[in-house]
Amino acid sequence: MSTMTDPARAQETPEDPAPPRIIYLVKRIELIARSHLDAITREHGLTTLQYTALSVLRAQPGLSAAQLARRSFVSAQAMSEMVGALEAKGMISREPAPGNRRVLRAHLTEAGRAALEACDRGADLLEEHMLRDVPPHEAAVLRRALTACARGLGDFAGAEAVHA
Repeated sequence: MSTMTDPARAQETPEDPAPPRIIYLVKRIELIARSHLDAITREHGLTTLQYTALSVLRAQPGLSAAQLARRSFVSAQAMSEMVGALEAKGMISREPAPGNRRVLRAHLTEAGRAALEACDRGADLLEEHMLRDVPPHEAAVLRRALTACARGLGDFAGAEAVHA
């Protein structure tokens, strides 16, 4: 691949070979993985964002739509629409919270659990394929490093970059 067609190496010169930026590699993996994950979830009647929401509900049943939105990386408005769609598909059910009947708590249904497990199997295969050339101990290091990176970016204030 020429250096002009690879954005990660666009500034590289023969005298100064530089590895691609980590942030570029993360984005590249995200785009490729998302494309495959979209196909996997589509096979089971879901979108990738719906799969994410169902995964969050499995780990934390009984969340409100607002809580689910925060944990699923979407706006409250988008989650409200998504919860309605998931409920219409029979993937989740909602019931009023005991102390506040205006708050509806979401739970997976059997159909939602089955769709989630089917998508999990596809996601597991995708992840296995992605890591096929990575020894298990390095995959564990990668997982810890990416978790630390996510935590670091969660604390990052955009103004820091402007004043750097």
